[in-house]
Amino acid sequence: MNDDTSLTLSAQDCLVAVMIAVSASDEDIRTTELLKIQTAVNMLPVFSGYDVDRISSVSSMVFDLFEQEDGLDALFGLIKGALPDRLNETAYALACDVAAADGTLDEAELRLLEEIRYELDLDRLHAAAIERGARARHVK
Repeated sequence: MNDDTSLTLSAQDCLVAVMIAVSASDEDIRTTELLKIQTAVNMLPVFSGYDVDRISSVSSMVFDLFEQEDGLDALFGLIKGALPDRLNETAYALACDVAAADGTLDEAELRLLEEIRYELDLDRLHAAAIERGARARHVK
């Protein structure tokens, strides 16, 4: 098996990478966030046919990149190279759901969400609507 996922990221891998990145952004990966990721991969049509065993290798890639000085830039480079534009809003929606899963948004998560909006060139109003939906789904 090829362990160099950076050369072979699928669109689905990119979505997983965004979710993992948001979860890891505050250096505290919570069970609720992991459950949100697992549920998304298991239930959403965009992940139809996805090999769930890839979650582990994509996670390792994200963690390795986060340890590098320009790792976040490298991650966005990989994502923008492999994620079709039509899935940019999907990626942001998944990121928002993971960030909101534990009921709190800390500064690191908010900064990363802002960076995702910028890197994926999302319209401000569309992003606000996605954020509002995530907030509504995760209210306690």
